[in-house]
Amino acid sequence: MDEAAELGNYLPLSFKTPKEQEYIEFLWETFETNYTHGKYQFAFLAYHMLTMSFVYFNIWQIKQNRPDDFAKAMIGFNKDMEREMLEATSPFTFWRVSESNVMRFLKLIGCDNGKIGSYTALVKERNDNAHTNGNIFFSTQDALDAKITEVLRIVEEIQVHSKDIIQSCYRDFLLQNHDPEEREYTDATDQIREVLIHGNYLSQKDIEICMSFDLASLTGHPHFENMRELHDTLNSTYSLEKEAA
Repeated sequence: MDEAAELGNYLPLSFKTPKEQEYIEFLWETFETNYTHGKYQFAFLAYHMLTMSFVYFNIWQIKQNRPDDFAKAMIGFNKDMEREMLEATSPFTFWRVSESNVMRFLKLIGCDNGKIGSYTALVKERNDNAHTNGNIFFSTQDALDAKITEVLRIVEEIQVHSKDIIQSCYRDFLLQNHDPEEREYTDATDQIREVLIHGNYLSQKDIEICMSFDLASLTGHPHFENMRELHDTLNSTYSLEKEAA
């Protein structure tokens, strides 16, 4: 159970709507209840849905930060689906694309066909578990724990590929939000929480990528000290949160 909880560090710290947050909380409760009561097959289904939510949030970050690349990836979709994806206002809109096909968006962050094939294998396994086929694929805790270890390996792999997207997002945030008189919130902590984290569905793992950003690359900017203040505030605030967790 403790290892399974690690997935939470890859999911957003803040959601745009209460409905989105309630949905993720419901999936966690479903997983935990079934896990503790030995219903491992159903626990796996809930965990898979949490994992797919992680995938959707990553694709959303691609859509928001590399819109041209995302638009080009629409080749092969019919015009109605293309419009729906481009005009989407929530990451959960991606459920409209089959889970096997939605994984192909990860090619935009450098995941090759071999890796995507291994990701879609999880989808097939979920389908096998969800159908009324007379089989219980996860009848023991050890079997489910082994699958959770595999899932977390894949999640971490996707997270590593997302590094450039997150750092680009963070660089833009620093450049566009350094002036306390021009931004939405004068307080740096509020601006980080509401605009950077809430606005981009950032997870704790995403924030760690932001913390590792090479701030020295912006040294020549005339408002570098303001950007340093934002960066220092991010590190002091969310490093402490991580330690407390």
